[in-house]
Formats: sequence, structure tokens, C-alpha cells
Amino acid sequence: MRAMEAGRLHVIAGPMFAGKSEELLRRVHRARLAGLHVEVVGHALDDRGGADRLSTHVGRSAPARMLQVAQELLPLADAEHPDILAIDEAQFFGPDLVPILERLLDAGIQLEVAGLCLTYDGGPFEPLPTLMAMAEEVVKLTAVCTVCGADAAFHVRLVEDGSDALRATAAQVGGVESYQARCRSHRIDAAPAPGQEPIR
Repeated sequence: MRAMEAGRLHVIAGPMFAGKSEELLRRVHRARLAGLHVEVVGHALDDRGGADRLSTHVGRSAPARMLQVAQELLPLADAEHPDILAIDEAQFFGPDLVPILERLLDAGIQLEVAGLCLTYDGGPFEPLPTLMAMAEEVVKLTAVCTVCGADAAFHVRLVEDGSDALRATAAQVGGVESYQARCRSHRIDAAPAPGQEPIR
């Protein structure tokens, strides 16, 4: 008797405003067109679309389960038996997500995972770097630098009063009012938006 085939892990990574959630929802749409059962999950910290929708920065949205901790994925997968589990904002689930996803892969579930691989100050944002190393497929997206228009692999947090933003948590949710995409050349030395200063 043939052993059950394991799932595959596909990771969509990049900075803010790179279109990660858009790409995730595109894959969800295609899988559903193919007749596959797809469950969409986001983190409860991301409330852009409300309590039960995943929304992108450009306004696209889809119904989703908004969870608090990685362990909530296991009963969801057991109850729904999805062919594909699509997870957005994976960085907010933290390193505990890695062993949970390994269990789901062993159970034969395909995983589409999107999230930030870098924090606003340029450090690795786990668990994305680990998931990228484990994945069968990694798509690394870039945004557009708000200073020069080049490919932006980074994002910076903006503070209105010049205070030390490094004391704030890297898990702060925000959009263009709080963050900007930047290329490597302008990640540190860039003209801030009016009334704002980039963190350094």
C-alpha cells in the first residue's frame, strides 16, 4: 500500500506593499477554480478587513478565519480537511508556526504561506526565513521604493515625532500612514514624508 503523499510548502515573502496577500489570494482563486477545497487563514492582529475577512492594501478581500495562535490551525485542518491551507501574515504567528506546519504537511495538506521576511529595521522576521529554507517553492516579491521608484526589498516605519520607534513592537499593523517601501540605497538615508521621520 502506498504511503500518503506529504503536502508541499509554498512561501510568498517580501516587504510591505509587495503584493504578498494579492498573490496569495490569486492562488486561492485558481485552486478553487480547479475544484479544490481551500481554507484561508489570517492573523487576528490584521483587522484591515474586519473579523472574518482577509484584505489587501489595494482593497481585494476574501472570507477568512482570523486566528490568534498557530495551534488553532490543527483543529481547523482536522475539521475542514482542506486540500490547501492558505495563511497570510504568517510572521505574526511566530516561531511556533513551524512545527504546526510540519504536522500539516505530514498530513498531506498543501500550504500557501505569505508574510514578511524582514522587520522594519531590516532584521529577519521569523518564522519566514525558516519557512523559506524548508519550502518547495519560494516567491520573493519586491515593492516600489517611495523615494526613487526602484525595486524595494525593505520597508521602514515612520514616526511623527522623531521618537525612538525601535522601542515599539515589530508586530504593529499599519499601512501607508505608518510604513514606506524602500530600496537598499534609501533604506536609511531618505527624505521622509511631510511631518515624518524615518527610523534609523
